[in-house]
Amino acid sequence: MLSSDELTGDPVRLTPFGAGKLLTDEWESNEPELDSDLHRQQIELLLACLYWWWRERRDFYATGNLTIFYNPDQQITRDFRGPDFFVVLGVDPRPRKSWMVWRENYRFPNLIIELLSDSTARVDRQQKRQLYQDTFKTPEYFWFDPWTARELEGLRLINGIYQPIQPNEQGWLWSEPLELFLGITEGKLRFFSPTGELVLTEAEAEKSRAEWERNRAERERNRAERAERELEQLRQRLRDLEQGS
Repeated sequence: MLSSDELTGDPVRLTPFGAGKLLTDEWESNEPELDSDLHRQQIELLLACLYWWWRERRDFYATGNLTIFYNPDQQITRDFRGPDFFVVLGVDPRPRKSWMVWRENYRFPNLIIELLSDSTARVDRQQKRQLYQDTFKTPEYFWFDPWTARELEGLRLINGIYQPIQPNEQGWLWSEPLELFLGITEGKLRFFSPTGELVLTEAEAEKSRAEWERNRAERERNRAERAERELEQLRQRLRDLEQGS
């Protein structure tokens, strides 16, 4: 707890973690290691896709497994959570050690995704759902099981209550804050564009572009070879005509 004799009205306060550390300083995230490689890979994939899709934008912050401190009295010893993946819109994209809501104009995430595991699934579906609905008031909350790659649920805040997001024909869920679909493909949670295209990472985009260039070059070679064969056939017919005359 904070010292009882601290000066009131002074924004500089000592934290219980050591003299000299100021509450106005950015406190480091204290999230534990992720449950598995699947969880880490899934988070990295979502971040890589979104940052490449929005590579021209400078008005959002997206991260994973980072602590959100939200105590109304600005205490870092109480009231904190570390969503697996979250996005905040309309903010500076600078790197952060944690998300301290009082330093971010009391902005909470616009979207949260939790990755289920045996140890967290019940909390993700119940306690976190209540927290994100009532305290964070996060417009959209999704959870996904990376082990089964089958359970994907989405909730949208309507009149203060989370309501299920209905999937489309492909089983994808539309996200209003991201203006993207969330869906499962090849055992991974991925983003899809409004027109149904898979949102790629930069590496995937480069690979796709290289493949397109190779295919284009191959088509050009085939076209040139076909044109050369046709030209040779025409020359042969002319020679035949000349010999026949």
